[in-house]
Amino acid sequence: MTVDGALARVIRSAAGRAAEAEVCDLCAAPTADEHPHLYDISAAEVRCVCGPCSVLFADDGAGEGRHRLVPRRRLRLPPVDTAVLGVPVGLVFFVPRSDGTVTAQGPSPAGAMRWEVDAAAWQRLIATFPQLASMEPDVEALLVNTVRGLDEHWIVPVDDCFRMVALVRREWRGLSGGERVWPAVERFFAQLTERS
Repeated sequence: MTVDGALARVIRSAAGRAAEAEVCDLCAAPTADEHPHLYDISAAEVRCVCGPCSVLFADDGAGEGRHRLVPRRRLRLPPVDTAVLGVPVGLVFFVPRSDGTVTAQGPSPAGAMRWEVDAAAWQRLIATFPQLASMEPDVEALLVNTVRGLDEHWIVPVDDCFRMVALVRREWRGLSGGERVWPAVERFFAQLTERS
């Protein structure tokens, strides 16, 4: 298992540094370009895993509640009115946690900013948008982009959210983000495709 984890490798790769060979963070076997991820709940990190190791965590089979296999599902939603959550950010993702809390995270040039969302407000939002109740705690997120006239709302795996954070960090220039960050974010959302 590597010390820095998958998110650090994504950030380094997105920053244009030489990409290191991807290996399973559990057994060190080589992984394919497209490979499963495991969420380490206690460390709040995404780890790369090979196919055989991922089978161990299917259906919460292993991990004793400390590790969860990140699902692959992406589901585009109709516009979700997240104003009830009190988050004044147009590019943000919301992650329900196993303990009932919900965190909101927004990308910044320094990484993800994180704050806790009122749990009762989240429940009111679920009552309005029942699809949100199907999200797997810790490993799926409601990803929202209403910046620059966009109206994107998705249920995605958390590794997609971390890729978006790495993208913003890589492209951000100056105080306002510069000319590259927002077109890059728009391309990121344009490339999202639904999958089950």
